[in-house]
Amino acid sequence: MFATLVGPYPRPAPAQGSNAVDAAAGLAAQDRLREVIAAQIDAGLGLLSDGQLAWDDAALVLAGGLDGLAAGATGAMIRAERPVSWFQPILAADWHAADAIARELAAERDLDPLPLKVGLPGPYTLARAVDPGDIGRERLTVSLAEALGQEVRALVEAGAPVVQVDEPGLTAIGRDDDAERALATAALTLLTDAVADLDGHLCLAVTGGSAEHAGADLFFDRPFKSYLFDLIMGPEDWRLIARAPQERGIVCGVADARSDAPDDEPVMVWGARYAASLNARGPERVGLCPSAGLERLPREVARTKMEALARAASKAGLSSGKLASQIDPRAVDARSAALGQYEQRPDVEPDLGRRGPRRGGRHG
Repeated sequence: MFATLVGPYPRPAPAQGSNAVDAAAGLAAQDRLREVIAAQIDAGLGLLSDGQLAWDDAALVLAGGLDGLAAGATGAMIRAERPVSWFQPILAADWHAADAIARELAAERDLDPLPLKVGLPGPYTLARAVDPGDIGRERLTVSLAEALGQEVRALVEAGAPVVQVDEPGLTAIGRDDDAERALATAALTLLTDAVADLDGHLCLAVTGGSAEHAGADLFFDRPFKSYLFDLIMGPEDWRLIARAPQERGIVCGVADARSDAPDDEPVMVWGARYAASLNARGPERVGLCPSAGLERLPREVARTKMEALARAASKAGLSSGKLASQIDPRAVDARSAALGQYEQRPDVEPDLGRRGPRRGGRHG
């Protein structure tokens, strides 16, 4: 099992004093990126990200690289001037830069390189955030799906080990929204068709609520290799996870990104082990993550949450016998945990290895 982030990571706060703005602006982007990747490695995450530090707004970044979209004068609204088309890679260079830094940091720590994923908004969600103008939202969604499919293809060809497609807009689909469900299905089909001949790993991520009414077919009839669910805001999505094919990976959003309060370790461990047990998925196809991006939290709180997720993932991967020495067994039993019939064991807190595998070791 492994731990990972979902979206943005907190940026460094400006220094105090008259030169605060200049000092913050003068901090090199590469140094900021190095800092956030180092924090993930040292916390023990098994799948890294760039923390989306270069993005003030993901939609604006893509709008600047796709033909047919134009940002308003204030940058507050993106408008479609014509059907969208893709003409060159947008995110591949940034991923290469982040991956190089991650490899360098791992070498400094005498660790094997850790995979670094790249994320981008999905076509259904992005279309909901864009003024469709005269072309209409359906045509905009389809053209965005085709364009983003080419961007995903470019990322896979560049070597990105995981491409995370963020579709929080799926949580807006209601039980009777057949038209929206069909539009989202068409968009994700076009996106995945673009890489059908490549051996890439696409992860469909849903945060901000439950996507249960989008339907299991929308998720699992598309060839995504893994899925990320926000189980804090959308606990109903456990019902979707129960229908996920055995060979698909599941990343459980079990650390509350909205709160700086410590997360309940037994609950996180239980979630990981339950996901692994469903359809005999196995621990190697399960990860843990925050429920959403951590950008609204203080950096020290974000670091603490990452460390807690890494510890929980390590414990969740233990055998039942070894886990019993770390956590009261009733805490990770579905029946007793649901009834609250357990006590935590704060006196037992061994070092389970937060820093990742040494060279030649195995990855989570």
